Amino acid sequence: MRGEKLQKRIDWLTVALYAVLVLGGWFSIYAADYDTTTSSSIFNLEQNAGKQFIWILSSIAIIVGVFVLDGKMFETFSWVIYGVIIVLLLLVLFFGREVAGSRSWFELGSFRLQPSEFAKFASILALAKFLSNNPNLKEFSNLFKAAAIFLFPAALIVLQGDAGTAMVFGSLVLVLYREGMSPWFLIAPVLFIVIFLLTLLVAKTALLIAIIVLALLGIAFSVRHIKRIVVIVGITIIFIGTVFSVDFVLNNVLKPHQQRRVQLLVNPDLDPLGVGWNTTQSKIAIGSGGFTGKGFLQGTQTKFDFVPAQSTDFIFCTIGEEQGWLGTTFILVMFGLLLMRVLAIADRQKGSFARVYGYGVASVIFFHMTVNIAMTIGLFPVAGIPLPFISYGGSSLWSFTILLFILIKLDAQRMQVLQRF
Repeated sequence: MRGEKLQKRIDWLTVALYAVLVLGGWFSIYAADYDTTTSSSIFNLEQNAGKQFIWILSSIAIIVGVFVLDGKMFETFSWVIYGVIIVLLLLVLFFGREVAGSRSWFELGSFRLQPSEFAKFASILALAKFLSNNPNLKEFSNLFKAAAIFLFPAALIVLQGDAGTAMVFGSLVLVLYREGMSPWFLIAPVLFIVIFLLTLLVAKTALLIAIIVLALLGIAFSVRHIKRIVVIVGITIIFIGTVFSVDFVLNNVLKPHQQRRVQLLVNPDLDPLGVGWNTTQSKIAIGSGGFTGKGFLQGTQTKFDFVPAQSTDFIFCTIGEEQGWLGTTFILVMFGLLLMRVLAIADRQKGSFARVYGYGVASVIFFHMTVNIAMTIGLFPVAGIPLPFISYGGSSLWSFTILLFILIKLDAQRMQVLQRF
């Protein structure tokens, strides 16, 4: 009887959206690795599509496991889960295998596991647990503690050499904003990035003059507001410092391949046969798909391996080439519906833990989707961030499955939360 009640409360629309994205990803992986000379089956375990099928089956087992567990356990053991993942992030620094310049993987034979993927849902659980006590995020001490929860694993992932995955944790600042953080902590990083890019795009002297002129205009309109003048002067100093720090960051903080990726964003034609090869070929593949695409397994850019990592980071260009504008729009609509559903689930929660967790899920999925698609069309540097539920990879699929279905489980048990009140 209890199982029947739980089944009725499950948000089946969200489950259906998950299934559509996962199955669409599976067929796209098959298309990305399809070899016309062998015409191997989609179930061939020697190919990525066959391996992904195993990951999909194991994900179903994970879903069953999440539904069998009591949703209260995720809140009760959130700090324990977080602690275990932190230990794994530390261990992988010493015992992990280096892949593509990043020491992020545990390897046992042909089996690989990437702890940084699981750090996402673990950090969201811990953050939800901390914020469920309703701390005042206007107070710096509480804000610092909340931010440290996701910045600490991000720092460990940076030490692994995986800056792309580490960036994902920054999306959780949206959760802090939703829970009462000052909007300035959200606006400041965006302004920093804008100033950083403008420094690369325009002459440094012209940019400095523009900043000073705008500051003087702001002061002129604030002559009777001393506090506002102080804020304007402070922001101006930070902006000027940012302009002068760009060369240092570019030449001394970023690694050579990261420098080239940033420069490529500013100048797409900088190195079309080198660092820019992936993005150039990806844009060609997407553009060649036209309105309806070339057809399933008919993509020439895909078929002849012009785009590296096409079943992982650049899976979106496979969809663009073979399914065209219609296919890519369909994927975007599915993601849009999923995000809207996740936010709706979060908003209807009566308990703060489940609500905060839901916002964390939406933030991470939105960041992954936006950055992955943006980098395939040249609007963001190549960052090694997979497309949720679609890109090839067991760790990624498992992580996003756990991330989403914990929320679905918490939502299914929300009536029990109401009964406690």
